[in-house]
Amino acid sequence: MGTVVDDAASVEFHAFFERHYAELSRLAHLLTGEADVADDLAADALLALWHRWDRVRAADHPAAYARGVVANLARTRIRSAVRERRRIALFWSQREEKTENPDVAGVVDVQEALRRLPFRKRACVVLRHAFDLSEKDTALALGVSVGTVKSQTSKGMAELQRLLGTREAPVKMQAAMARSGRTTTGRNR
Repeated sequence: MGTVVDDAASVEFHAFFERHYAELSRLAHLLTGEADVADDLAADALLALWHRWDRVRAADHPAAYARGVVANLARTRIRSAVRERRRIALFWSQREEKTENPDVAGVVDVQEALRRLPFRKRACVVLRHAFDLSEKDTALALGVSVGTVKSQTSKGMAELQRLLGTREAPVKMQAAMARSGRTTTGRNR
């Protein structure tokens, strides 16, 4: 008996898919302005609908629900693209000329130490010190609070100092930042 219901739901969903896929793809294209992304967003939306098909088909307006899912996916896509563009623009606009004689060993040491940090600490340290982002911009980039950025950066720097050796850490950090075209001055915005 469950198979009959599953088969009926599958047939019903397939019909819904055939009726609305092109419309949902067109909506995604108009919302994002990206034709190549539109089909993916429509497919992702329909996949999400399939996982909740019992609730969706019981709704008063399943097509409206589907359009809402596409709109939310498009909004997420746009926000992600905007954040990425900002990060790239910020990196290139603030990039200084590389040092002619970088401390390659220092850079390698810092990179190794960074790899040993948990992701969030590493991301906070890199965005704050290598990219010279403010605490607020770092929080926005990572989707966390400013307080989290402060604590994770502080803990990450302490861990780096422990891993690199207390006396050598600032020198090696400076060398790594110079190698990436950044300095650690002016980072406390």
